[in-house]
Amino acid sequence: MIAARLVCVTRRFWPLVGGAERFMGEFAVEAQRQGRSTTLLTARWEPSWPSSLTYREVPVIRLPQFRARFVGTLVYMAALRRWLRRHQSTYDLVFVSLLKHDAVAAHWAVKGRRPLVLIAEGSGSTGDCAWQEQAVLGMWIRRICYRADAVIAPSREIQEELLQAGYPPQKIHYLPHGVKIPPERTPERRYQARQSLAALHPRFHLQPDEKLAVFVGRLHLGKGLRELVEAWKLVVQRCPNLRLWLVGEGPMETELLRQIEAAKLHSRVVLTGSFDDVGEILQAADLFVFPSHREGMSLALLEAMAAGLPIVATDIPGNRALVQNDESALLVPVDSPKELAGAVARLAENRELAERLAQRARFVAVMHFSLEETVRRHLELFDQIYTQFMKNVQIG
Repeated sequence: MIAARLVCVTRRFWPLVGGAERFMGEFAVEAQRQGRSTTLLTARWEPSWPSSLTYREVPVIRLPQFRARFVGTLVYMAALRRWLRRHQSTYDLVFVSLLKHDAVAAHWAVKGRRPLVLIAEGSGSTGDCAWQEQAVLGMWIRRICYRADAVIAPSREIQEELLQAGYPPQKIHYLPHGVKIPPERTPERRYQARQSLAALHPRFHLQPDEKLAVFVGRLHLGKGLRELVEAWKLVVQRCPNLRLWLVGEGPMETELLRQIEAAKLHSRVVLTGSFDDVGEILQAADLFVFPSHREGMSLALLEAMAAGLPIVATDIPGNRALVQNDESALLVPVDSPKELAGAVARLAENRELAERLAQRARFVAVMHFSLEETVRRHLELFDQIYTQFMKNVQIG
């Protein structure tokens, strides 16, 4: 049997985009391309936002929620449960991002009626398992998540955390994230991408002789952005024509703006805001910087690999699962601005090294982490779960 009709649930979605949200959006689009009917449910964070839209041919439904934190969550959970109940005849399986409130509401709505698959995101102190241990009612939410038909772990580190948290081993499935593989980078595509970005806003204009480093991700403490801005004071001393764009949104935005201003880097470091598709930014860039303290399976890092960018990243398990030091990236210790700056300058100055690392990183992405193959493996799992679910229903 085929789970032909899918509902994907992610509380945050465009224009609020991080790695988890972008993966769910790309998954929905690719699943639809592979012949599945897909609907995406999310929260309506601002009253002015439309209650529905189409994201690259995938219908997106924004469900009500209030600004107040606790009340807003309850309103969203009730709306999600209500929608799933009312539209039960229109889908075969529900796929939920994060082991949080969305998972609880989805379980209440579909238990015994439709299969439920969850995907865990993040690891360590910023991961779902840690959140369940720290949040109010977090352990209660964990016990409900145990009841899902399957829980997907995008990385081995997340898989181990799920096991340690008591999730049934037979329900845990290791399935890495995947990304679209763009055309190979060329000087022409780099030039065209820079022209397109400059047309969006004057702050995106780059001089012909300027090089561009980018970070993509949520602007929060665990991403190592304080250290990155600190490192950039050293970078510009060696590479005065190298600029840095921090692409994303998050709670550290105001703090980073103050740090950039205090360091007199306002002409060197730009906070671009969020983009639902960072492909053009990666085409315009010359290198990628990823100084996270902890990661599960980083979609941003995978996208940089697929784009064929030379990479400087922190030497942490989640990053080492994707890139190897001096083979497909330069890896530096966590919380070390000096070594981070040295690695960035080294890549900016050594074109041969940068090209060698970039080519290897792209090869790994193409061979092991393409979105098409990733979604195909997820859909195979969904079909197995749906088939077993329907057999159990018939027996019952």
